[in-house]
Amino acid sequence: MVEYLPIASTFVAAAFTSVLWRHWRANPNARYLMWWTFGVALFGLGTLTEALTTIFGWHEWLFRSWYIAGALLGGAPLAQGTVYLLAKKRTADRLTVWLTAYIAIAATFVVATPINASAVVDDRLTGSVMEWSWVRLFSPLVNTYALVFLVGGAILSAWRYHQRPDRPHTRVLGNVLIAVGALLPGIGGTFTRLGYVEVLYVTELVGLSLIWLGYRAIVGDTANSIYAAQRRPLQPV
Repeated sequence: MVEYLPIASTFVAAAFTSVLWRHWRANPNARYLMWWTFGVALFGLGTLTEALTTIFGWHEWLFRSWYIAGALLGGAPLAQGTVYLLAKKRTADRLTVWLTAYIAIAATFVVATPINASAVVDDRLTGSVMEWSWVRLFSPLVNTYALVFLVGGAILSAWRYHQRPDRPHTRVLGNVLIAVGALLPGIGGTFTRLGYVEVLYVTELVGLSLIWLGYRAIVGDTANSIYAAQRRPLQPV
């Protein structure tokens, strides 16, 4: 049954994307919301390829889509949203150019690499099927980027809120949940490299759910709590 968890993860990602989209449309100048919406949508695309592989078996286009959406884009867009919250706009824009160029180059090689047919397992997705094994070296850097800014940014914000005299506990809790939730898929990705892709399926569902819970703890999910976006800027998450 673990192999069917990506179906649930895809539905969670679709619902979360819808929430983020509404919040972004209420505050279209908020770059962090744009990137978070984009990031969760891509997360859902990655879990969708996993779900389709479970249902229909391994296909080359599913694998390549999974590797780009998951290994390269799994956490980077979410991290970039946090960069726009914590850094100056000029710095965030420069990092956006670097990140976009890096992922574009990596994705090009993922699309171009030949597939080692003898390494393919019908219902299992793994980067080991790529004949150009060096292509897999692109993902650690971009995933480290996501770890530093998404997980590190959430931990930093939680500490800052904890240090405030009023101690807004919901924001502290929300950032802790986001940090833990963002960390879990990375752990699952490590197990995937070792051949245990089922661990990734579990950590994706739990991790995304925790990120959504953390997001709701910080900003709420009702029409009256869309950050009060037109009145005041959102504090960094």
